[in-house]
Amino acid sequence: MRPRSLDEFVGQEHFLAPGRLLRRMLEADRLSSLVFYGPPGTGKTTLAHVIAAQTKAAFVAVNAASSSVKELRDAIEAARDRLAADGLRTVLFIDELHRFNRAQQDVLLPEVETGIVILIGATTQNPFFAINSPLLSRSQIFQFQPLDRDAIKVILRRALDDKVRGLGRFQVRMHDVAVDFLAEVSDGDARRALNAIEVGVRSATSEPLEFDLTLAQDCIQRKILDYDATGDAHYDLASAFIKSMRGSDPDAAIYWMARMLEAGEDPRFVARRIVICAAEDVGNADPMALVLANAAMQVSEFVGLPECKLPLAQAVTYIACAPKSNAATVAISEASADVCEGRTVAVPQNLQDTSYSGAKRLGRGEGYKYAHDFAGGWVDQEHIPVSKEYYRPVDRGVESEFRRRLDELRLVRKKPQHPDQSVG
Repeated sequence: MRPRSLDEFVGQEHFLAPGRLLRRMLEADRLSSLVFYGPPGTGKTTLAHVIAAQTKAAFVAVNAASSSVKELRDAIEAARDRLAADGLRTVLFIDELHRFNRAQQDVLLPEVETGIVILIGATTQNPFFAINSPLLSRSQIFQFQPLDRDAIKVILRRALDDKVRGLGRFQVRMHDVAVDFLAEVSDGDARRALNAIEVGVRSATSEPLEFDLTLAQDCIQRKILDYDATGDAHYDLASAFIKSMRGSDPDAAIYWMARMLEAGEDPRFVARRIVICAAEDVGNADPMALVLANAAMQVSEFVGLPECKLPLAQAVTYIACAPKSNAATVAISEASADVCEGRTVAVPQNLQDTSYSGAKRLGRGEGYKYAHDFAGGWVDQEHIPVSKEYYRPVDRGVESEFRRRLDELRLVRKKPQHPDQSVG
């Protein structure tokens, strides 16, 4: 059921619709090397075949997972001979291009630059991480999106009607609800949806076949989530998870956590993100958030999957709903910058260690005032010989009380004081 022309191709209108970049390149026969980047089943290989037919070029397919440098060189040499003998260009399609190492990718550079081959590389990995910069700079990058439900429905209906390449020779009464179901659960993967109807139709023992919702559910395999512990999906989902907690959206945070866990993410990775968020984004606006996050992390280690989803969900929803403050985060960041970039500040004499013999003779700790000896447990004295406020509490949650208290203390510090004056 691969489409044989651009008009038959479904989806990716953002670069293939009339007037869009790739369509213009093909119509003008000004094709350069391309990198197709996107999830499985969205048409990367299919479009490469269509382009080869459209440009009347030879089509050579190589899979990077199973090919060697020698095979790559042989394909390039054959393309060179083809161009010299017949003037026929070659589309060299490399599936899973990200699996070629740097040396293998470098083999392609001279031929790509001179136009011996029109390279079309397909990858499910972010090309800016997986493909050499020199090769990327010589290629146009097109990002494929998962197919929407309507596109999947079009593809399924075509397959059911086509008597030559599809399933049109079988008598099938396809229920709309079954098509809707397959379009939904295929997650934008046309290959997965087509496989499901083929399994259902070819496994039928009699005709006409009633392809209803029950049969559709039987034919579709368990959803395979797009997730790679070192790839885009991993980092994008973790980012969405943290930003949803920070943004006080418990529903979104729970969904992104479920996506990660159902795809096989290590619960400890999730738990660490929760603990970090509790400290970084909730902070002292609700100190209990960090306590609960830490408890969830420890319980998760103790009970494991699937039960650990429960304490993790409890911590996530608590943190998402808690008042937010990054005042402590900003404070340590600014202080660390001063430590690393500024002049080192000496410890004031009154704060120096007095626990060893001879400290008194050196003047260590001289002038120190023990805070608990004063009313209110506070006395004005120098703790750092520079005047800078790192911690600036926000007026939210528990931290609003910290802010009121510090405002009082900082105001007193700026005024001349009687030696015994303190704040209650």
